Amino acid sequence: MPALVNYSGDNDFYSGGPFRSGDSGIVLSIGSNVDIYCPPRKRARISGPLVVEGSVFEDKRPSIDMLPDECLFEIFRHLPGGRERSASACVSKRWLTVLSGVRSAEFYRSKASRGQSDDMNVDLASNNTESISADEDLEVDCDGYLTRCVEGKKATDLRLAALAVCTSSRGGIGKLSIRGSNSIRGVTDLGLSAIARGCPSLRFLSLWNIPSIGDEGLFEIARECHSLEKLDLSQCPSISNKSMVAIAKGCPNLTALTIESCPNIGNESLQAVGKYCTKLQSITIKDCPFVGDQGIASLFSSASSLTKVKLQGLNISDYSLAVIGHYGKSITSLFLSGLQNVSQKGFWVMGNARGLQTLSSLAITSCRGVTDLSLEALGKGYPNLKQMCLRKCCFVSDNGLVAFAKAVGSLESLQLEECNRITQTGILNAISNCKSKLKSLTLVKCMGIKDLSPETLMLSPCESLRSLSIRSCPGLGSTSLAMLGKLCPQLHHLDLSGLCGITDTGLLPLLESCESGLAKVNLSDCVNLSDEVVFSLARLHGATLELLNLDGCQKITDASLGVLANNCPLLNDLDLSKCSITDSGVAALSRGVQSNLQILSLSSCSMITNKSITALKKLGRTLVGLNLQHCISIGSRTIELLTGNLWKCDILS
Repeated sequence: MPALVNYSGDNDFYSGGPFRSGDSGIVLSIGSNVDIYCPPRKRARISGPLVVEGSVFEDKRPSIDMLPDECLFEIFRHLPGGRERSASACVSKRWLTVLSGVRSAEFYRSKASRGQSDDMNVDLASNNTESISADEDLEVDCDGYLTRCVEGKKATDLRLAALAVCTSSRGGIGKLSIRGSNSIRGVTDLGLSAIARGCPSLRFLSLWNIPSIGDEGLFEIARECHSLEKLDLSQCPSISNKSMVAIAKGCPNLTALTIESCPNIGNESLQAVGKYCTKLQSITIKDCPFVGDQGIASLFSSASSLTKVKLQGLNISDYSLAVIGHYGKSITSLFLSGLQNVSQKGFWVMGNARGLQTLSSLAITSCRGVTDLSLEALGKGYPNLKQMCLRKCCFVSDNGLVAFAKAVGSLESLQLEECNRITQTGILNAISNCKSKLKSLTLVKCMGIKDLSPETLMLSPCESLRSLSIRSCPGLGSTSLAMLGKLCPQLHHLDLSGLCGITDTGLLPLLESCESGLAKVNLSDCVNLSDEVVFSLARLHGATLELLNLDGCQKITDASLGVLANNCPLLNDLDLSKCSITDSGVAALSRGVQSNLQILSLSSCSMITNKSITALKKLGRTLVGLNLQHCISIGSRTIELLTGNLWKCDILS
């Protein structure tokens, strides 16, 4: 028989045999004939199966996870508020998925919960493997809408579901941007559908470069988000006309639409938008091969509220431009680019249709149909045109530019870029013919501009011109600058960046002609300019000069800094990058009258050393930005000291 050993107290050992009723002790075997009985001392913490003497005791407690999704759905829709929904979504990915399937209108709202507001932030977790902060980067914009931008690896269905659940009690997301997508678990129709169900008050939706989102996601947006005002689709190849028609029918408040590089969206979508979206004010269509004349004509003949239009890289013909010219009575801004199938006739008809009476801004890029004849027609057809921009229009010459300048009556800004048939003669005549209104002239990479002899032209000055920008036009020389100075005596802003051919002697007459005082001067990469130009600027315009950019002017030395320091009290932005500046120049600048200097760039000034720390500290009293990048003679310790002392200033090093 088994041996029986008794001890006094509670720690008793018993041999095998029946136990008392309700006893829940543990029997341990220590030998072939001896068992030890241990009475219970604490409540067991193990909830899983317990194996004792070869037997298995399973946990028979019921679990809510055994219920099907339909039952969980019904339970979750009775949760009283956002706190409870967020807490439930933390349990598992399954619970989060079920919760994200409940539409905002399907939640049961009792009288007590209707007046409650819950702003609790909750971190959602799925299966203890991923933690998501639903309110991370969540902002409230000036209109009072919750705003969120999800990019790259953060763009997943799980994150969108979390956003929908956690913000549903606060009205949901108002503005959502999804850019890029997680390469492993990217955004699909499931995530977008969760946003639609949880955020019916969505006003702005932007989808960029998301090939995994198709029609189903937009179908759900159309069914739920009837307040949608702005839709931006870019590089979404899986979205087709079917969902766009649904959007047009379900979102009548749409005011702005952008469709870019979506190959499956075509004429049918534009026809529906024109028919149902009567409040549409702005539309951008770019690189959509199936958009043609039929879609454009239907859109513009129906959408009478359009004010801003951008058409780029489309297979449309002269017919579309004729329709725009006739029906675009409310258009104020028009941008046309890369319309290779539009001829001279299309632009001529658009101008002569006389429907664009309110047009104030026109930009045309890389359109072969823009010629001298069509440009003149555009000038005559738009009496209220104030801004005109021509880029890469290779068939426009001096005759067309001058005819346009004579025809248009209210032009204030003219920009010409890579229009290589336009010469100096055309520019000067255009300025003279726009003398009553023109305020800004910009020329960029116009290779046809070359010097003329002083007696070639006799023109009256343009008293209204305030801003002159001539960038990267290598043919412009000293004679041209002198003539421009006589034509533009009231300049405030002067930008001659990238003009390698101009010299001190050529620029001086222009500076002397500016009667009202220059405020902003950009001479970056004018490599032949020296200290003499800075001396003239300080002498003639020191009292008004606010910005001076000398980036890349290697002949500028410390002497210029001393003159600027003593003669330019209003100077607040100074760029001396790549100039021949030393510690002496920085010290001279710090001793000057620059009480307004806020931005100082000394990038790539290799002769500035640690000795300038005292002068830089003094200048730093007013600075908000200091650029010391590529200053190889300034040590890291000096940068650390400056950073510690100039705590109001952003230092680039």
